[in-house]
Order: sequence, then structure tokens, then C-alpha cells
Amino acid sequence: MHAGEPRSSADVDHVDAVIAALDRALPAVYDYLLHRVRVRALAEDLTSDTLLAAVDRIRGGRLDDVSVGYLIGIARHKLVDHWRRQDREQRRLRVYAGSDDGFAHDERFEPGRAHAVLAELNPMQQAALTLRYVDGLPVPEVADVLGRSVHATETLLVRAKRAFRARYAESEDPT
Repeated sequence: MHAGEPRSSADVDHVDAVIAALDRALPAVYDYLLHRVRVRALAEDLTSDTLLAAVDRIRGGRLDDVSVGYLIGIARHKLVDHWRRQDREQRRLRVYAGSDDGFAHDERFEPGRAHAVLAELNPMQQAALTLRYVDGLPVPEVADVLGRSVHATETLLVRAKRAFRARYAESEDPT
């Protein structure tokens, strides 16, 4: 079928059946993910990613029958991808904490909280910290990218780290 062509009643029935199957499977997929991640917002995001992947496969003709088991399989892959990203971020944060001019060796940052705290900083502080500790650029390269002198960049990094630490400490979960 090409864009603009009228759909047959069989096509409409098939689409309706797929939508109904997705609707029936949604709670099981969400429960599967929520049980593993224990954070509602994350479970919702992963469920959405799962359903979008299924829809892409249906549109591409690679999936005709939508079963709960098949969608759970997609969800499992989405969850593993999430854990891999999270692990990479934690490894990066440990590397930043170990750099000589960076954060102290004993500082450990939770990736989700670290991203949220970073987003609270002003854009120049965000850029400096990201370039230096996420991208791993040396200070002279950070200065070049930001269009600042090395001395001004070092000062910016000191202030940005101080602001980050203070906000991170304020954001600690009291439980």
C-alpha cells in the first residue's frame, strides 16, 4: 500500500487488531519493567520505547502477531540497553572522580542525580564540566572550545565543580 491509497476493510481490521493486542499487552510489559527498575518514570519510558520498537517492526513488516511474550522480549532488550548505558555513565563518572584536577577519588555520583544536578547549573558550567569530565578533554582544549583563556577555564571549572558538589549534596535522598 502506498501513501494516499485508501485502506481496505481488511487493513483497517488488522490495524485495529494490532492496536487491541498492544493495549492488552501494555500492563504486562509495564509490570515486567517496573518490577525490575522500581522507578515508575523509568518503567514508563522503557514501556514506551518497547511499544515504539514493536510499532516500527509492524510497519516494517517484520511482525504480524503481537503477543505479550514477544513484547516482553523487546522490553528485556530495552532494559539491558538501559543498564548498559547506565553502567557506561557510572564508569565515566568514576574516571572523572579519579582525575587529578577533577572530583575527589572517594566521590561517587548516581548518574540520574548527577544529570539532574548538572542541568541545574548555568550553561557555561554545564559545558565546561561536560567537556572536561564527560568528554575527557584536557583543560586547554576545553578553553579552546569555549573560546576562553586556559586560566579563565580553570577558574570556571573550579566554580562549576563547587556548585555541582553543593547542589548534589542538597539533592541527597534523606532516606
